[in-house]
Amino acid sequence: MKKTKRKAVINLIIFFLLLAGGIYMAIAGVGQNESGKTANVPLGLDLQGGLSVTYEIQDEKPTSDEIKATVDKLQRRVDAYSSEGEVYQEGNDRITVEIPLNTEKVDAHDVLDELGQPGQLLFLDSENYTIWQQNQNNGTNDAYEAVLTGSDIKNAQAGVDDSGTVKDYVVQLQFTDEGAQKFATATAANIGKPIYIIYDGAVASAPTVQSAITDGNAVINKISSYDEAESLASTIKIGALPLELKQIQYNIVGAKLGQKAVSTSLIAGAIGFGLVCILMIVLYRFPGFIASLALTGYVVLMLLILSIRHITLTLPGIAGIILSIGMAVDANVIIFTRIREEISAGSGVRAAVKAGFSKALSAILDGNITTLIATVVLMILGSGSIKGFAVTLMLGIVLSMFTALFVTKMLLLGVQNPKMYGKAKEPKIHGYVKNFKICGVASLIVIIAGLAFLGVNHSRIGKSLNYSLEFTGGTSTTATFAEDDVYTLERAESEVAPVIAETAGIDAGTIQIQTVEGNNQVIFKTSELTEEQSAKIDDLLKSQFKATEVDNQSISSTISGEMKKDAIVAIAVSSVLMLLYIAFRFSDVKFGVSAVLALVHDVLVVFAAYSIGTLSVGNTFIACMLTIVGYSINATIIIFDRIRENMRTQDS
Repeated sequence: MKKTKRKAVINLIIFFLLLAGGIYMAIAGVGQNESGKTANVPLGLDLQGGLSVTYEIQDEKPTSDEIKATVDKLQRRVDAYSSEGEVYQEGNDRITVEIPLNTEKVDAHDVLDELGQPGQLLFLDSENYTIWQQNQNNGTNDAYEAVLTGSDIKNAQAGVDDSGTVKDYVVQLQFTDEGAQKFATATAANIGKPIYIIYDGAVASAPTVQSAITDGNAVINKISSYDEAESLASTIKIGALPLELKQIQYNIVGAKLGQKAVSTSLIAGAIGFGLVCILMIVLYRFPGFIASLALTGYVVLMLLILSIRHITLTLPGIAGIILSIGMAVDANVIIFTRIREEISAGSGVRAAVKAGFSKALSAILDGNITTLIATVVLMILGSGSIKGFAVTLMLGIVLSMFTALFVTKMLLLGVQNPKMYGKAKEPKIHGYVKNFKICGVASLIVIIAGLAFLGVNHSRIGKSLNYSLEFTGGTSTTATFAEDDVYTLERAESEVAPVIAETAGIDAGTIQIQTVEGNNQVIFKTSELTEEQSAKIDDLLKSQFKATEVDNQSISSTISGEMKKDAIVAIAVSSVLMLLYIAFRFSDVKFGVSAVLALVHDVLVVFAAYSIGTLSVGNTFIACMLTIVGYSINATIIIFDRIRENMRTQDS
């Protein structure tokens, strides 16, 4: 017994030392780069702001499809720098890129140089290259025909070919269907000759055609280094846009949510975490205290990994962390309930702890693995904020399982007094199933009402849901204020935004506000304004708030059609995979179907709340829905695990 207590004390001391070291590292960091410091965690545009670059379309009379395709492709280019970057159309001939950036640590000019100028990309055979070169040298404008242009390129990626005796660095090209046909014709006619890749008026590469390429994929080989291959791939991707763009301005912009929203969110998170710990201690006594320590360790580990791995944190990402904390709490609740049941059945504390962890393991693993399946699919098929949510949730699930199954167990095993654990109360039998018809009808009424309100909303406000700027786009109003009357973000939120909202007849809370560093500008992004509304707002900003210049531009949505399609496909695929996993684990497809139906029910009920209440549907809606998906499937698995155990008991 003394040996066990001594081991428990040693474990506790080791844990506190590690926790103290982790907290110190999270606060101060280590080494010259302050590795692990929480302040170094990169934040998204909604929490921190960053670099805003505006490009002007150089092509005459571009079609809406060409602009949309350019925005989508540029978004995927920006994803290489940050999955939280945003690209949207501004006005009729401009495209704006916003990339999360901490300007105190990263030079904006370096990012601009890396992002490049998305100019014209051409693939020319020898004959047309000669004409192009003469035009460049002599200032002539003789006609030439390109083999391919940027719109024919689907993707470009650097790679290494080590199949031979010497390692070869390559660039793998993937063409569109139309581009594949063009390239097949060109390569068949130019075997043994070079194809010149021209980007923004300069030759980027001139690989020699070795054979006709007809499958829509090509490889540029014999590149001297991987860095050179990566640079060429990056150049091709930058130029692989349907339209030619020219950079006309860049700004450093503030956080979309505003510093006040960020700080209040952090305070709310800290209060919520504290209340969870208090509730765990009240309900489970000493084990609750141990669980609170383990959860604290989880939070510290999460912050360290986010900082060390430079994982960009956004509002949906925070939702992923909160969901994983909830799942960690659930895991501890399952374990402690099992321990109490074992003690009530007459087991000793040590045996009860081991049995409790053993019996809770299947529910915890199945719940977390099912959620991980959805998370992996979202990471692979999703984009933007969805991918940010998936990254933090995956990390959180792994850490929460570690803290619940190992850290908590290590700290519990040394305490042998059953009074510290308590006993399970005799469970009361509730006839939940007998109320199925009432509850089912009530849920059906809510869901049908939610779907019906889509039509009501469309006739009342002109759209089925109250989509925010991320989905619909709107109007961007940039106001330049007098130097002696600079508006800070706080003043813009408290004084200017309410006036704009009242004039436009919109909710002030839906206005996104960003400050622009160094030129006394503030950007107000609202739902689409009429010319009359814009004129009134311009007059108010100039007369009431001393704005010297006001510029209004329509902006497109930051959540593109491609991103919406990716999200729908990801959720559909993950639902099917979860169904198959649950059916396999529980040896009955009815369990899988029931879990997915319960998931759909929970999502539709929350969706009804957004529909009936006309709540704002934007990135927070995405975070909310994804969180519901995670909680729903986890809770269902916990119930199914008990059903499976009871069925085995009855069969035996």
